[in-house]
Amino acid sequence: MITISLDDFLSDGILIESKFREKIAKTDWKKYKNEKVLIKGCTSAPVPTWAYLIVASNLTPIVRKLYYGESCSAIPIFQKH
Repeated sequence: MITISLDDFLSDGILIESKFREKIAKTDWKKYKNEKVLIKGCTSAPVPTWAYLIVASNLTPIVRKLYYGESCSAIPIFQKH
């Protein structure tokens, strides 16, 4: 399972919406094609719910399965049929 941490989308330790959206736009989502992906639930800074939703919306057309949380207790949120 591949883990995505929203820490990778922070700027100087905080989420700045304009920079977050730039990083989202530049991310090569195709590398997650048909993979099982976990969006890690914990970050080093507070992250609004909409940021997780943006990441999930970019992944759902591509991944085989999408999870949220921690690897030891991942919650399935999407599965391609």
